Amino acid sequence: MGIVIYWDYRSVDGIQLPVQRIISDLTGCSVELILGDHFPLDGYHGIRRQYDAGRIINRIGMFKRLHGIPDHFLLVIPDDIYADSTDFVFGLARESIGSAVISTARLENEYYGFEPDIHQIIDRTAKEGAHELGHLLGLQHCEDPECIMFKPESLSELDRKQKYFCPECRLQLP
Repeated sequence: MGIVIYWDYRSVDGIQLPVQRIISDLTGCSVELILGDHFPLDGYHGIRRQYDAGRIINRIGMFKRLHGIPDHFLLVIPDDIYADSTDFVFGLARESIGSAVISTARLENEYYGFEPDIHQIIDRTAKEGAHELGHLLGLQHCEDPECIMFKPESLSELDRKQKYFCPECRLQLP
């Protein structure tokens, strides 16, 4: 089974191919990149000015069925997202439907008032994408703070992670 990355055209431009290559190398899966239009999102919360990631994943499931996509599916969007009672999430995955979403909103330096850095946004997007795809491949969160499957609670924790699966997680990959 392969991976489809649907890149919403509003997301950071110019990083798609490096992210695709990194994710393919990390997962060992073939990765198809779709440079798409604005993906139709559900679950906007006006007061929070964020989208409910769970509702987006439901929409992805419908999209996959409509288009006959059997592969794992990762949606990359620029919109800020949250799940359940969290303030925000970098991404969310649902293994049962083979779908995940990541947001580049809080991965960009500009969100925090720092200078843009193309290398950091590539690194962060690839790590978060690989993390969510790891869930689709059956992996759970890992205690190793450098493993891709470690659950970061902040940007600094995400930056500390390395672009690899620890030996224990690697053994669990299909």
